[in-house]
Amino acid sequence: MTHKKTLVLGASLKPHRYSHLAIQKLVANNIPTVAIGLRQGIVDGVEVHTTKPQFKDIDTVTLYLNASRQEEYYGYIISLKPKRVIFNPGTQNHFFEELLRKEGIFLENACTLVMLTCKNY
Repeated sequence: MTHKKTLVLGASLKPHRYSHLAIQKLVANNIPTVAIGLRQGIVDGVEVHTTKPQFKDIDTVTLYLNASRQEEYYGYIISLKPKRVIFNPGTQNHFFEELLRKEGIFLENACTLVMLTCKNY
């Protein structure tokens, strides 16, 4: 498994949320992880930002925001030039998927937690 920096977008400080579990599993798999959420805090040593920092070398953006909440991040995500964007269950967004395709950004409708568990992340 290659260790490519991942942005968890829609990160939660609540331990029962899937985005929180994803951060924990990414860290456990030694994948460099950054996060953006509604509330600032720390999850397994990863700072959760509430702004849109210009992170460098983002390989993957994994989405935990529903389609309507993604709109304000379209330009931001594209500006990061990730290699792929993962649409976790409940985040599918055909409009955004088309924007990503036009930019040459690979996308997957998948579950980050399952991908990490199955070692095909």
